[in-house]
Amino acid sequence: MGAWGIGHWIVVLVVVLLVFGTKRLRGAGKDIGEAVRGFREGMREPEKPAGQLGDERTDASKTEAERDRAQH
Repeated sequence: MGAWGIGHWIVVLVVVLLVFGTKRLRGAGKDIGEAVRGFREGMREPEKPAGQLGDERTDASKTEAERDRAQH
């Protein structure tokens, strides 16, 4: 009890194919593959050194004069 043999997995595969159909499963597999590929490409992009980042200071790090200029 609780052990899944190859026969159980074949029955599960047949039921899934009958419920969803091969076309929908193929589309889902393609979407997942593209998402994984995009994630891997995003992880490969080199990070920008701190000197190349734009002025991304938060309001807490800005001076009072800078905050006043931004509001007006």
